Amino acid sequence: MPPRRTLTLFILFFTAGSGTIVYESYNEFAEEEHTPQLDYKDPYWCHSVGLTNGEVTCHSPRGGAYRSTLGTRCQMSCDRGYRLVGKSSIHCLANRRWSGTAYCRKMRCHVLPLIPHGRYTCTQGFMVDSRCDFTCDPGYRIEGEHSRTCQHRGSWTGAQPVCSDTEPPKIKCPPSRFKFADPGQLTARVTWDPPKAKDTADKSLDIILVGQEPGTDFKEGANIIQYKVYDQARNKAACKFIVRVEVKRCPELSAPMHGFLTCSSDGNNYGATCEYHCDGGYELRGVSSRVCQFSRNWDGNSAECVSMEIKSDVKSAPALLDQFYEKRRLLIMSAPNISDPDYQLQNIMIQKADCGLDLRHVTVIELLGSPPRETGRIKESLLNSEVIEGLRQVFRISRSYFSMVLLDKLGLDRERFITPMASDELFSYIDAFLLDEEERERLELHRDFCD
Repeated sequence: MPPRRTLTLFILFFTAGSGTIVYESYNEFAEEEHTPQLDYKDPYWCHSVGLTNGEVTCHSPRGGAYRSTLGTRCQMSCDRGYRLVGKSSIHCLANRRWSGTAYCRKMRCHVLPLIPHGRYTCTQGFMVDSRCDFTCDPGYRIEGEHSRTCQHRGSWTGAQPVCSDTEPPKIKCPPSRFKFADPGQLTARVTWDPPKAKDTADKSLDIILVGQEPGTDFKEGANIIQYKVYDQARNKAACKFIVRVEVKRCPELSAPMHGFLTCSSDGNNYGATCEYHCDGGYELRGVSSRVCQFSRNWDGNSAECVSMEIKSDVKSAPALLDQFYEKRRLLIMSAPNISDPDYQLQNIMIQKADCGLDLRHVTVIELLGSPPRETGRIKESLLNSEVIEGLRQVFRISRSYFSMVLLDKLGLDRERFITPMASDELFSYIDAFLLDEEERERLELHRDFCD
């Protein structure tokens, strides 16, 4: 603590007229900051430095005999098995204190984990230089290091050993399975109980399935299922069995002349359905589809595709349109008379494109002239006057100028043309907007048919 000084104050009072002088005094203790006089020659300016379980190496600007003089710098280091906590380097300051403190803490290694079916004993616990020896239960043997030593940096030598048994576990697989594929499928769902394994040393075993899980769909043919089991020592045992799936099949169906088939699943397996379809200008006669039975035979009889018969002597437009519903598209072509130049040009292009129209399931209806000489026809077949008038009213087709109306298979007005249309442009529109995916595939297959 800095020294205290006693300060005495004298106060003088002067009394007017009498010339009397009064002296009054009191004492006050005041604390002052004490700044020692710097003395670089004092060999004991700072207290002596010591480090338990360590070593202090000091260097003084005054020489080796001045270990604590002002400006002395000391290096701190710990003995083996100890770790320095604090400053590794300190120096003596003007206030007679060192610039920091430090101490040596005894080092230790982390606690070693227990090993299954074994134990260890240590000479000095988990302190530096302690050695831990490992032993295994009867029936197990050490794999790895037999002992580990705590090093001075706080880490153990070697790696943690394990105790393993030498006898592999035992496992038995279920018997092989056989099953027919499900209807309409090429697979069958097969289930079984997973096998159980035993081991003389371990109660908990790691059983691994190699192959498909039970309760899933297995493909046609032989599917090998294998189970592997490992004990904690990685001794291995295995077993396997076969899951065989058979697909019942019918003889392959032949496509009808002027038609084709679309089949579900694989085409001729049990439960597969094959549907008959006819090319443009032909319609189906007989069953529309057949199913492959469990007996490996098709139900029903074969169907055929016959030329489409259009009854032109119907009495109304709906009766005519019903014959085309979902079968054909209609291109209704109208002109004031047969000599109309637009009609003649369009007629020439239509005749040349007749094959392409059939591939796209398009039928042409012509409406020519005005009453009483008005004519309606589908190729050479003439239409009733009431049918002609009904078509004009339903689709608002004028008699005074050339026009064409394109209808889809549902009888909906899809496009109108007021000038002659080249077949390439007409076909491009139909291919882009009216054909479904199946029709596009069939068109690509037979595109060269018209050449």
